[in-house]
Amino acid sequence: MNIEQLNAEYAIDDQLKFVEGKGGFPFIKIDNDKASAVISVYAGQVLSFQPANDSHNLMFLSEMAYYQPGKAIKGGVPICWPWFGPDPDGLGRPAHGFVRNRFWNVVRTGVTADGDTIVTLGLVDTPETRVIWPHSFNLSLEITIGDSLNLELTTRNTNTDKQPFFITQAFHTYFKVGHIDQTAVLGLDGLEYIDKADNATHKLQAGAVSIGAEVDRIYRKAQGELIIDDVVLDRRIRITSQGSNTAVVWNPWAKISAEMGDLKDDDYERFLCVETANADLDVVEIAPGGEYHLTANYRRVNYQ
Repeated sequence: MNIEQLNAEYAIDDQLKFVEGKGGFPFIKIDNDKASAVISVYAGQVLSFQPANDSHNLMFLSEMAYYQPGKAIKGGVPICWPWFGPDPDGLGRPAHGFVRNRFWNVVRTGVTADGDTIVTLGLVDTPETRVIWPHSFNLSLEITIGDSLNLELTTRNTNTDKQPFFITQAFHTYFKVGHIDQTAVLGLDGLEYIDKADNATHKLQAGAVSIGAEVDRIYRKAQGELIIDDVVLDRRIRITSQGSNTAVVWNPWAKISAEMGDLKDDDYERFLCVETANADLDVVEIAPGGEYHLTANYRRVNYQ
């Protein structure tokens, strides 16, 4: 992708520009009166979002992240689609689908009446993707940068054979935290979850979610507001969503973090993934010609 051409077509004076990022990937840099952000056109991935009233980024981005075609970028908001987790059909396809390691298309950019910056990225099926997943689709991601970060992922079924398809998906969001042992997630009390770190045992959440070991949980019927309570950074991050009945909470802890080539050994202390998802039993059927919207909003609120 030609940076000069992208700027000629989509740049916004004093607010949005395209730059060459790590690995030569085109990055979109946004700086408006409300926030700053960085988006990678590769993977359609928000890498950074910092509100003007916060001295810290909301997103965690690993200093060891890979910026290579075919690799996922560790941090920000990777998109898991058209499946979440392992290949549902056991065919050896990559975990979390195939859109987080492909270049997306820039569809449009703009500014709202309130001064928010909007970027829409898109991805459509190709002969290569149809070998991996035999369906025609049109995927679009609308990213709004303002007082909050808003993401809306729209899946359209463009199959000409009149067949529905089924997806699971997630915003696999890495949030920056001051220290993991002084961080909690509120809003999941009383919900059933699958504890993947304990042989997929079914359990019931009691109170806030605190992190003191590896955590890999899929929470069912998670439809309300979630809060990341961060004592060290003196803030809360409010997560609201639509089109989702599942929340995933993940932190790899020390052993797995040390084994990952794209994380520092102690990076687990500095992030927590709280994911807006359709996963587990929350499978979405999309009829031919139909569409489905998954939306998440992240906002910094004062610590109380």
